[in-house]
Parts: sequence; C-alpha cells; structure tokens
Amino acid sequence: MVEPSVLNRRDPVLLESIRRRFGFARATTRWQDVVAERPDIIVVSSPAALHHEQAAAALEVGAHVLVEKPFTLTSAEAWDLVGKAIRSRTELVVAYGWNYRPMVVEAERLMTTDGGIGEIEHLSITMSSNTRALLSETQSANPSPGRPRPETWTDRAISGGGYGQAQLSHALGLALRLTGLRGAEVFAYMGGGSPGIELHDAISVRYVGGAIGTLSGSSNHGAGGGKHQLEVRVIGTRGQLLLDLEREALWRYRGHGDDMRIPLEPDAGRYDAIGPVDAIVELALGRGENRSPAELGARTTEILEAAYRSAATHAAAAIEVDSPSLAGLASGQAQPLE
Repeated sequence: MVEPSVLNRRDPVLLESIRRRFGFARATTRWQDVVAERPDIIVVSSPAALHHEQAAAALEVGAHVLVEKPFTLTSAEAWDLVGKAIRSRTELVVAYGWNYRPMVVEAERLMTTDGGIGEIEHLSITMSSNTRALLSETQSANPSPGRPRPETWTDRAISGGGYGQAQLSHALGLALRLTGLRGAEVFAYMGGGSPGIELHDAISVRYVGGAIGTLSGSSNHGAGGGKHQLEVRVIGTRGQLLLDLEREALWRYRGHGDDMRIPLEPDAGRYDAIGPVDAIVELALGRGENRSPAELGARTTEILEAAYRSAATHAAAAIEVDSPSLAGLASGQAQPLE
C-alpha cells in the first residue's frame, strides 16, 4: 500500500488542491521539506534544470527516485546520478513510459534472443507529436493541477531546449533500451519555434562500435488521433526490426522462413504514463524490473546534449565516451563526465 506523505509545488493554491485530491498528509512550497521527511519514494517532476539537484538530494537520504524526462540537462549531471544511485543502493527510474508497454517488451525480446538481428548497423528513429502549443507559448497561461507552467517548456534555461528535450528524450529512451547503443558523435539541424526552443529536429548520430543512424522529431498539427507518431527501425547484420507505435506494428525479418510479425491489440502503442510509477513502487518493495534506469537516462542525455551543441555551433559534436565504469561509480573513486 502506498501512503501519500508530503507534496511540493510553488503555487500554494494549486498545492492545496492537489493535496486534497490525492490525500497527501502534508503540503509545502519548499522541495527541501520533502527530502527532509525521508520517504521511501520521491518523485522528481520539477522543470528539467532542477532534476539533478533534487534527485541527488533524494538519493542521499536513501529514497527510491522516479525522475521525469528529460533526465538531466548535462551528461555530467546524469552520470553523477548514476553513481549516486549505485552507491546508495536505491533505484532510480526515469519516466520513459513506452519502455513498459508489452509490445516494447516483446520488441526487446526479439532483439536479444536467438541472436536478434545480429550486430546493429543502422538505427532510424522518427517521432512526431502535437506539441506546438506546449513549445510556442500558446498554451494556456493558467496552470492547473495536471499542467506545468508555460515557462517549464518555453524558457531555455529551465527546459534545456524544445522538441528534443520534450519528446525525443522519450524516443531515445525507448530506442537505446532496445539496442543498447551509446552515442559517439552527433550532427544536428534544429528549426521552427523561438530561439532555443525548437519545434523540429533532424539529427545524425554515429554510435560507439560503428553503427550510424538518424533521429528526427517534429511538432505536428494534431494528426494521429491523439496518438504519438513514433517509429523505430533497426538494421543489423542478420536482419531487421520495425517497431511502429502509432500503427501497432512489430516485425522482425531475418530472411525467407524467418519472418515474424507479432499480432497486437488496438492501442498497444499508446503511451504508458503509469508504467514507471508502478515500477518505482515495485522496486521499492524489492521486486519488479527497472526498464528505464539512470544509466539509460545518461546515454539519452549524452546524445541530446551533443545535438544542442551541434545545432548551436553548426558542427559535429563528439560525445566523451570514456565515462567511469559502473564499478568505479559504485566505489566513488571515479569522477563523472565533465
């Protein structure tokens, strides 16, 4: 049983409304008060620029932590949280909801059993979603209990960027889970929107080990009936895999006689906002699986950080891949990426 303990939000009126609605015992406008309560689980759903400081404080008091995406704004912050979670022996879950959908679990099985599709050579990720109002300051300025303040996504200092941070963080969290890849170099074009808050991304990625790929994202006009358009295609030395969450398609092809098209239920690809929440509760109870751990969040952050750097400099941006080993992070001997 989960008992809501303490809640934090800046607006005292909305804070009290949420407290009554969900039955929290206490509400406060100071996030430090939440940490001081030392609850078993702390959810960090603040603007992205605050994630590192708040998640680090939560881990240091021994809480299991659920962090909203984007995980952090820099790879140094991300790897620091990886180390803190290991050393505190607690779970850190990043809110990549698709990773908990049964069709994605099945896609991972196809990628990892019986040789999968062999060594990965190419990864294509395409995403489009109705985020124009969210990213262009046309969303209502009146906050509600379930809606962030507009500046959460339209102030670069808070959000770290536009569509890449708001949505491609989800797509990368899924694709990097499926493939196990880690970025090595990125070249990015970004356009639309206001300065620093892009609506569209066209990104090329070279991965450690030699695979290459593309990462494309766009703020659409509401197409898709409320569903996200998200497709991942992976080409390997033995075959290929298609995962289409909008059209509910999962297909692995390894030649004639080895063609697997997985039957799926309608809406199998809808986003799962509950999956990460259930996961952090199960993990706090000593069971279940973390399908979106801090290490995955760090690999995602690296690519996005490099993409924004590339777009700003009009040049390819390298990712420092000599990060400390997980053993080094656990011992506290290694330093996180700079």
